[in-house]
Amino acid sequence: MDVERTALPGIGLQHVMTTGRGRQIGVISHRSGRRDLVIYDKEDPDSCIATVALNPEEANAIAELLGTGRIIEHLAELHRQVEGLVTEQIPIAPGSPYDGRPLGDTRSRTRTGASIVAVVREGQVIASPRPDFVFHAGDIIVVVGTGEGTAAVAQILSDG
Repeated sequence: MDVERTALPGIGLQHVMTTGRGRQIGVISHRSGRRDLVIYDKEDPDSCIATVALNPEEANAIAELLGTGRIIEHLAELHRQVEGLVTEQIPIAPGSPYDGRPLGDTRSRTRTGASIVAVVREGQVIASPRPDFVFHAGDIIVVVGTGEGTAAVAQILSDG
């Protein structure tokens, strides 16, 4: 699937794809964080027939409905393509020193070089969690880095 990416000066970014039936749909990502879901006219692809403005929470909900679980699949594919890259899923166990604390408190990227790229909570994927994202027991943390780096993140999350 080809996705055409276009910078929109002063606005943000536009991503447009063509479905198997020839319909063009897109997402305009504004600098403010707002997302517009856009459906283009089949006869005139430069004209839009419908636009739905979404706040960040609504955009995340739709992304989850459409399959952000695919992030894990993409990471696995990256792992196959990039030598030395490891993807680990690390649970936040009850009693972890980070249960109830924000991601930023771990300083995991600075301390290990590995990156926390997603959190799976109750079957929902939270992609690219922010430093203020608060961990809870039962969360599965998706970490990408070297084997040594991901092991170090696991130790941080379990031991502090």
